[in-house]
Amino acid sequence: MKIAIVRLSAIGDIVQSMIVLQFIKQNFSNCIIDWVVDNQFAEVLDDCDEINKVIKLNIKEIKVNKSIPMLLFLVKKLRSLEKYDIVIDLQGLIKSSIVARLIPADERVGFDKVSIREKFAANFYSKSYRFPYHENVILRYVGLVAACLEINITDKEILDKKSLYNIQPIRVRRTKPNIVIILGASFVSKIYPVEKYIEIVNSLDANFIAVWHSQDEFIMAAKIKLHKNQVEITRCKNFSELKKIIMNSDITIGGDTGPTHLAWALNKPSVTIFGSTPIERNCFITDKNLAISSGKKINPYKIDKKDPSIGMIESELIVSTIKKLL
Repeated sequence: MKIAIVRLSAIGDIVQSMIVLQFIKQNFSNCIIDWVVDNQFAEVLDDCDEINKVIKLNIKEIKVNKSIPMLLFLVKKLRSLEKYDIVIDLQGLIKSSIVARLIPADERVGFDKVSIREKFAANFYSKSYRFPYHENVILRYVGLVAACLEINITDKEILDKKSLYNIQPIRVRRTKPNIVIILGASFVSKIYPVEKYIEIVNSLDANFIAVWHSQDEFIMAAKIKLHKNQVEITRCKNFSELKKIIMNSDITIGGDTGPTHLAWALNKPSVTIFGSTPIERNCFITDKNLAISSGKKINPYKIDKKDPSIGMIESELIVSTIKKLL
């Protein structure tokens, strides 16, 4: 069997949807799985043994440049791919469904129009399945794959999943736990206030690694270090570096963003902090991957990117949750 999975973006969504790969391979050990992704997010898929080939598309570049020749070249590229038995669109947007439709295949499947925000996308599939949009994203991805491939995947199997990446930890003897702090996010209402991160580092006897990529994140990291010497400021130039840092640390804390969810993907302990996004939808809680919410009821169809509720979460609650994991 030859399968193409379409999940073009973004970091966190790709990370979480990668869980389907191991269940496909468990049931179809000799199958070929290719993954179709936007160029800028392709690195997220590195170090994954279940993927045979990553098909990179320059969709954002085409959008920015408004280039018809580039668009036509992309269409030609997709149509010239070798034929697949099935194409599975895990994204459910019009752009991803069109990509799925252009790929030569016997069958194209995705979520039905009740289960996605851009309902017209369902018209491009030969089969569609109902897994309501407000439900947990992990269960949606797994449910769609289980339904279209006619396999059974239990919640226990999800809890017992193997790491989504083949990255080996470096064994180093240390006297204090290493805690990674994820400072940034795609929008401000996902970012926990730097003042409360300072309260956290001052409340725990641990080494902290404040990772940064943007200048704003560096400024946050520097502010935290001013209050505690046991804070290492580490620049992550790429996603591969971040994977290794998280794999070789004890706990990762941060907002509802892809880099924080990476700890779940690697089966490493984490505390995810939710404000303007729905905790019950965006997080699959385990014994080692815990989450804290402001308690505000969130409509997943209408995310307020200026919602300040994440700042209402007291640092003491996060400290006590970290201590549980330690």
